Amino acid sequence: MSTTTTSKRKSPTTTTSDSSPKTIHFTSRTPTWTYLKLQLVTNPPSTSTSPLDPLTARTYLSAALSQFLGLMGTTIPLDILKVSPPPSSSSSTEGGKTGGSGSTVWARVPRDDAAAVVAALSSWIGGSTGTNTNGGGDAAGGSSVAWRLNGRGHSLMGSAVPAIGLECV
Repeated sequence: MSTTTTSKRKSPTTTTSDSSPKTIHFTSRTPTWTYLKLQLVTNPPSTSTSPLDPLTARTYLSAALSQFLGLMGTTIPLDILKVSPPPSSSSSTEGGKTGGSGSTVWARVPRDDAAAVVAALSSWIGGSTGTNTNGGGDAAGGSSVAWRLNGRGHSLMGSAVPAIGLECV
């Protein structure tokens, strides 16, 4: 009388699956950064040909954070990833609104501070005449500037940032 014992373990397979790489999917549930696509808007539309440089963009962003959040706003880390020049047509009249569409800035902020940064930037109006960057509009007869939020996401692809030529400044 012979008895056969069956094993509950699977026998090792010797197929060709060992030679093909295994795909691993990774999803970040709590991303560290939020990416913002911002546009500088001037009113009345600016006719100057000087493009926005990263230092001026940083000054405008810091002024908005300082005005809205005080000293705590200046401690929020904000990285400017790219500044692109304005499009060829510099005035827009969408929906009856007038204002010059200016340079586009891509920035990176911590995810936890993103809501405060968006609130600060969207409510800020500053003067573009040298000394009046803390808000108040055109005290010296110059134009006023403001930030328009064009995109927000937890990845660069979600913010529609082109992958070509990104540099932290």
